[in-house]
Amino acid sequence: MINVGLIGFGYWGPNMARNVQENSGMRLHSICDLDAQALDLARQRYPGVLCTSRADELFANAQIDAIIIATPVNTHHQLAAQALELGKHVLVEKPMTDKVATANKLKELAARMGKVLMVDHTFVYSPAVQTLKKIISSGDLGDILYYDSVRINLGLFQHDINVIWDLAPHDISILNYTVGKQPRWVSAHGSSHVGNHLENVAYVTLGFEDDFLAHFHVNWLAPVKIRQTLIGGSRKMVVYNDMEPTEKIKIYDKGIDVIPQNGIYETLIQYRTGDIAVPHLENREPLKIEMEHFVDCIQNGKVPWTDSHAGVQVVKVLEAAQESIKQNGIPIDIG
Repeated sequence: MINVGLIGFGYWGPNMARNVQENSGMRLHSICDLDAQALDLARQRYPGVLCTSRADELFANAQIDAIIIATPVNTHHQLAAQALELGKHVLVEKPMTDKVATANKLKELAARMGKVLMVDHTFVYSPAVQTLKKIISSGDLGDILYYDSVRINLGLFQHDINVIWDLAPHDISILNYTVGKQPRWVSAHGSSHVGNHLENVAYVTLGFEDDFLAHFHVNWLAPVKIRQTLIGGSRKMVVYNDMEPTEKIKIYDKGIDVIPQNGIYETLIQYRTGDIAVPHLENREPLKIEMEHFVDCIQNGKVPWTDSHAGVQVVKVLEAAQESIKQNGIPIDIG
């Protein structure tokens, strides 16, 4: 049984707590939050759990094996570092940190301490994304040509980070996990419309070595909620719509055939259309699967699907996107 201390019982923390409690390999030992009302709610829901406003009580408690961090991103580095230094495994909410330098420090610290450091890129653990990875890895789509994602809704406005740092980690982590390519450069544009200098609408483009392009549209000011990704392959194409209750993934046997002729002006483009396949998806909560994986990694020494390396790669893109916005969208090399 892995004893868990949870830091942060605000927006996402209660979901973490519930899934810890429902996991037979874990026990929710303690909950920490600076907000008195949040702690009162935690006490009501989990009367047998120690509730405190002091995180150091969790770090110093020898009974606690793992720390889950669900706090603002600017606190992630300090809290995760303290937990790792005192021999705790760590699961930290996305994004891993607010800087590449601190993300790399956590990665190195976890390796030195021999502890699991896992990032809560929740969508990676969804049955839909797991199926998407299998489809791409099988080669059925052919060469991957583009990845186009839209993640928009009305709110929730954040007070400490912009829409890129809030929403784009989902899509960047899905891209990195399913496609497995590292971008060469990032270009981004964004605008703030509420006077707080935090972008609430943004467009991010990633360029890769082989002319593969990825594009993300993130927005807190949309009248509808959309979570949709299009992946174009040389043989087939995929639409992943996370808002669909059942048919989240559709594989289209559509594409083009390029038929070279004598000269460039005589090249023929032939369109082809085939069937649509809808794979069956397991109906399980991603966070439940993630907690099971966290336990498995701790008990059996496995590397998490969303390990510290994956966390660093996401922060690299976010940091480069922010720099590109400051420089009016010029591509920032991330190598």
